[in-house]
Formats: sequence, structure tokens, C-alpha cells
Amino acid sequence: MTRSKGGEMEKRWPEIRLAVKELSLLQHEDQKAPTMAFLCVSKLLVNVLDEIGPTMVVLREDMQRNIERVEEIYLSNPSIFSSLEEVLQSDVDSGLARKGDSFSKAVLWLARSLNFSLALLEQLVKDSDASLALVVEEAYQLTIKPWHGWISRAAYKVAMKLIPEREDFVALLMKQEQDYDALKSDIKEFVSLFKPLLDEIQAILKKFRLDRLKST
Repeated sequence: MTRSKGGEMEKRWPEIRLAVKELSLLQHEDQKAPTMAFLCVSKLLVNVLDEIGPTMVVLREDMQRNIERVEEIYLSNPSIFSSLEEVLQSDVDSGLARKGDSFSKAVLWLARSLNFSLALLEQLVKDSDASLALVVEEAYQLTIKPWHGWISRAAYKVAMKLIPEREDFVALLMKQEQDYDALKSDIKEFVSLFKPLLDEIQAILKKFRLDRLKST
């Protein structure tokens, strides 16, 4: 619970449930890969990574930077950049998509971080006996590791030593308004709603031949 300005206690909803509510609104939209929904869910999942603690600080900071970059171009003209496809198209047309700190690279790495978060949550409910360290390792191997260079992989290995116990992480995700069965239900619903959006984004990145860029 958190305290409102008027002194009354108000609910602090679990991030996964909030993400489900946000994604549910997309069922009534025709637009593909809406930028605003991408940003909203990204911000909620940053909070999920926060619950893992210092282990995810590098990934979390990277996500935050990329969120700010995508938000920057979206706010410059929300009507034009309401879709991620328009964001990428603008970069490609200007010849900046593959250069430095481009908006396209921000979309690419944010999508990869979200894919990692999705895989982590999927594995968490799929194998109730696996340690959090194993869940994180499997999610990393499946999603981000193929695109990391040796420097990024080395940083990840150091971070893995700080992963908390599974029970502590699950308790933090549940807050005070859920039990474990409710959390699992929310995660399954989140995965079913979010996968189609990630698939759309991946297809757009592939269309512009940006899907296979690697880091150092």
C-alpha cells in the first residue's frame, strides 16, 4: 500500500497486472506496434527488473536510456511517431538507423530487453522448482546473449553472482494484493497479450534489416 496526498491508503498494484491492463486496451486498436503502449509496458517491466536487485542494474539502466530515446522522438511529434514503424522509417530515410545512438537502435535493444523479461517471467511460472539464477540464465541464453559482445557478456557474468532467492523475488512481484496463483495467472495473461506486440516489432525491425545488429 502507498499513502495518497490526502493521507488515505491506496493500492499499489503489481506491475504485471498493470501491464495486462495496458495491453488489454490494444485489443481495440487497429494500429500495429503503437509507440505509446511499447513505452508504457517498458516502464512497468523496468520496475520488475528492479525487484531482482543489483544483478539487473546494467540492463535496467540500458532499458531506461532506450525508453528515454524512444520517448524523445515520440514526444517530438506524437501524431507522426504514434507507430514504431514510423520511428524506424524516419531513421532509415535519414541514413541514421545503424549509427551511434540512433532511435532505431533504442527500439531494437529495448525490444530485446523486453523479450528477455518475457522469457524470464514465462520460465518463472513454467518451472516452479528452478532457482531464480537458473531462470535468469535460461532467459539470457535464449534472448540477449546471441547479440552481446564479449564485454557485455563479461558484465553479465559478474552480475549473476548477485541474484536473490526465487522466493524473495516472487514475494516482491506479488506486493500485498496477490497470492502466488493470482501472480501466475497474471503472468500467463501478460505473456499471451505481449507476445503479439513483440512479434510485430520484430517483423518491423526485420523489414528494415535492423534485427541482427550486435553490441560490443
